[in-house]
Amino acid sequence: MIHLTVRNLHKHFGGNHVLKGVGFEVKGAELIGLIGPNGAGKTTLTNILDGAIKPTSGTVYLNGERIDQLEPYEVARAGLGRTFQVTRSFRRMTVLENLQVPALAMDRGESRAEMRDKAHDVLEFLTMEHLRNEFAQALSGGQQKLLELGRLLMLDPDVIILDEPFAGVHPKLMEIIYAYIRRVNEAGKAIIIISHQMDSIFSLSERLLVLNFGDLIADGPPEAVKRDPAVIEAYLGSDEEEEA
Repeated sequence: MIHLTVRNLHKHFGGNHVLKGVGFEVKGAELIGLIGPNGAGKTTLTNILDGAIKPTSGTVYLNGERIDQLEPYEVARAGLGRTFQVTRSFRRMTVLENLQVPALAMDRGESRAEMRDKAHDVLEFLTMEHLRNEFAQALSGGQQKLLELGRLLMLDPDVIILDEPFAGVHPKLMEIIYAYIRRVNEAGKAIIIISHQMDSIFSLSERLLVLNFGDLIADGPPEAVKRDPAVIEAYLGSDEEEEA
């Protein structure tokens, strides 16, 4: 069973204490929302989980393996992958070529033919097969988000972190992304969604984590979290934009 354990994470940037003893567990194929106001520490936490930065103290374990001191490519190989708020496709490569890049990077001994077959399977899953020969730069914002999800599926991670997957997406395509997130989760993947679109978070998530100025102030079912006075004060009543 998937088991992500985050224990007592602290992160200092000079005199700025960004994460203050954050800890939680993900057991099995959970679908979790991660929310918090501007400056809450969501980006820092995500960057620690994927290996982009190292914690000042604390540990992260995935399926019994400590990953907080690994490089990002090693974290990906261990089974944790993420998307980015600003999509990072190879714009002058085709959709099919974009999907094959993660498989090449993983170096799992697959042949080029096997990688192509897997890429076609992912495209069919995402109903994007008709776009396989389109250059990534020609895709809409929503299609770019789907392509990023497809590249993660090529890695076959146990834990998927989606950073603002609905930002700039047309409402109709947003519904499609909702459906794919649910399908990926039902296929046995743990998913953590970071989003400021509260309707999306409350619609999709089975559990919410709430950060506020580096502290984890709530962890529980969305309906209970929604009624938490500390959460209402810290986030739900705020119109602030996403942290830098």
